Amino acid sequence: MADVSMVVNGRKVSANVEDRTLLVHFLRETQGLTGTHVGCDTSQCGACVVHVDGKAVKSCTMLAAQASGSEVRTIEGLAEGEELHPVQRAFKEHHGLQCGFCTPGMIMAATDMIARHPEGLDEKTVRAELEGNICRCTGYHNIVKAILAASEEMSGKAKAA
Repeated sequence: MADVSMVVNGRKVSANVEDRTLLVHFLRETQGLTGTHVGCDTSQCGACVVHVDGKAVKSCTMLAAQASGSEVRTIEGLAEGEELHPVQRAFKEHHGLQCGFCTPGMIMAATDMIARHPEGLDEKTVRAELEGNICRCTGYHNIVKAILAASEEMSGKAKAA
């Protein structure tokens, strides 16, 4: 058994879990944060993407014990109260979702992508960086549009500041 302690969405949490507990299962089962989805359990689909210490990570590939001492942000921790994060808002406005299963992972991957490219993104870069996230409902067109719109909004705010 492993004693795990981390900050999840700004809140310090700890638990005693089996050594083999994946971060995705720790978040879902121990913390009740079910927005992080389990899709493939093989790191192929990206439905489980969260941020660990500010970087996008497929939480089905990381043990909870490996994240101990880290700051973890899930889809539930992205909005500021009732105000959606710009990427969440863009997915809503540009119809970047259908069934919604992949959406949390897509949004978390997109926020990481935008943070790494503060000058803005182009379609080619977005499509290349989304290769680790699978959506079976869409042709990705509206997902890409949403990410580009959020990137434009967020890079515009950075330039104005």
